[in-house]
Amino acid sequence: MSPQTTNPPTESRVSTRISLRWLPEPASETTDTLVMSVKGWYVDLRVDKNSGQIDWAIAGQRVVDSQELRRVQFTHELDSHNSFDAVDCGTFTTLANGDDLETGSMPRPDVPGAPMTEYEEVWRELTFREGPEGPGKGVSWVLESKYEVGIGEGEVEVARTFLARVWGTYLVVRQKQIHTRSEETGGIVVKDGGDVSARREEWDGSSGWVAKYVLGAEGKELPSAQNIQVQGSPGETAIVQGQPYIIRSFEDIV
Repeated sequence: MSPQTTNPPTESRVSTRISLRWLPEPASETTDTLVMSVKGWYVDLRVDKNSGQIDWAIAGQRVVDSQELRRVQFTHELDSHNSFDAVDCGTFTTLANGDDLETGSMPRPDVPGAPMTEYEEVWRELTFREGPEGPGKGVSWVLESKYEVGIGEGEVEVARTFLARVWGTYLVVRQKQIHTRSEETGGIVVKDGGDVSARREEWDGSSGWVAKYVLGAEGKELPSAQNIQVQGSPGETAIVQGQPYIIRSFEDIV
């Protein structure tokens, strides 16, 4: 593949985490973390380096504070820790070497009771990997599986799936969730979530899409990037393996 040192002007981003620090403890990094965002949506997969299993998988919206652009809130539409209602809001500061320091507070899952704890995370933006479109161009998108919870149905189990691609990098995460309608607002509420399955693939010019991680009970059944062609605008429908998905965000750099 042709070398690429910088990304073109884009509303997409691929990042890896360099370190996590739960204050006042020292910083460390025990995961292979990849976060992919396209405009206002993201998918985040963190794999424990020792066990090779999912440490945390989340997906949802990425909302920048209009009054303070350094503050970003992340919704958890899918969450392997079942922290769907947790307020996940971080403040980002650019470090001297170009990395981003994120500070805030969130539930600490490795401590009983998952207490709210202040944290510091260091993130590094990655150069886009060349994809099947060739050097210097590529397609990026986030898709969410469609589902319905009818009025008066009570609790319903749905398989919620998010797919994300930025050029030659691809993530998919799936979680079975129990949904119901709020009596107060009529909106959909996630009551509970099961285990998450995930897949991460990278484009190799000679071999095509190659799986780096295939995780969870349904990992082998999750869609591969090689079977997905997306064209359309946010809000429209894409068909993946015969199933409808909402195009949450889309970018095509040619």
